[in-house]
Amino acid sequence: MTGTKVAGYTYGTDQVARSPVTLADLDQIKTSAMFDSSDEAALRLAGEVLADQIEDILDVWYGFVSSQPHLASYFATPDGQPIEDYQQRVRGRFGQWILDTCNRPYDLAWLDYAEEIGLRHTPRRKNATDNAPSVPLINLRHIIAFIVPITTTIRPFLAKKGHSAEDVEAMHQAWLKSVVLQVALWSRPFTATGCW
Repeated sequence: MTGTKVAGYTYGTDQVARSPVTLADLDQIKTSAMFDSSDEAALRLAGEVLADQIEDILDVWYGFVSSQPHLASYFATPDGQPIEDYQQRVRGRFGQWILDTCNRPYDLAWLDYAEEIGLRHTPRRKNATDNAPSVPLINLRHIIAFIVPITTTIRPFLAKKGHSAEDVEAMHQAWLKSVVLQVALWSRPFTATGCW
């Protein structure tokens, strides 16, 4: 995925929403999620392990989504017709997100893109990136619940390169913490002012 143009991927550009979350806020959320420098190192290793497995990972995740009508509906028209081009464009960004999760510094640009991702699940920006005639919202409850399949299904991929059980566990725990951290950030645009 790296080095190729990903449709709608605007990381680090002026098109990205600016996050109101500060680096101090982020540090507190990291502490709440028990995310530290050892997790950053484990994620870098995970990035190396996962880099050539992205399409296989996405096949698993998309297989799960397509097998659940309530999730598949988020990639369809309001009357339930799948939008294949939309699915493929989002898939490219989803693959890039795996790489970003492992390799990007968690800095202001990363916070801004987390805000952008959150907004793209709300009526404010859902479908706008791809001009898709889809449903106007991905419900927050499913974003939170999706932590489980995105975390449990990554472990076999982390174990495929012959790393020790200890290293695989460290990568898996770092992945879980990062996903929880990001979902916490993505939830901000869904909340009432002052409640996040």
